Amino acid sequence: MSDPKIEGPTPEVERPESPPVVPGATAGYGTLPKDPVDIEPALSGPDADGEAFAAAWEPHEEPEAVDDARLAPWALFAAIVALATSLFVGWGIPVAIVSVIAAIMSLRRPVESRAMARWALVLGIVATVYSSGWLIWAGMQFESGG
Repeated sequence: MSDPKIEGPTPEVERPESPPVVPGATAGYGTLPKDPVDIEPALSGPDADGEAFAAAWEPHEEPEAVDDARLAPWALFAAIVALATSLFVGWGIPVAIVSVIAAIMSLRRPVESRAMARWALVLGIVATVYSSGWLIWAGMQFESGG
């Protein structure tokens, strides 16, 4: 392992002419300030002492975020599509599982339509059962035809 070499500053680096000074100190960093340091106001101009300055510090009421996203209609739509698909083929099972999960999530939210979420849950479960029945039947046909 090689020892890193530390190089000096490049010629573009300018050295300050005087050492840095602590505000209020008379002799640089050697002594701490003994007198109070003047503080400048943060705002300057005609509104610094007026009403605009006081209004900036008043608490503002922000409107509450309204939850407009509804999940129950989408769960019901997915359950109907999954049920229609499961009547003919078994490949609608992923949509049925998604509809069941979305229905359970919408039942847990207080802003959702509970009736719509219950319908989505029931139709999603029925679609899952029909789709799995189709897949089991197709698997049995595949084994016996083999």
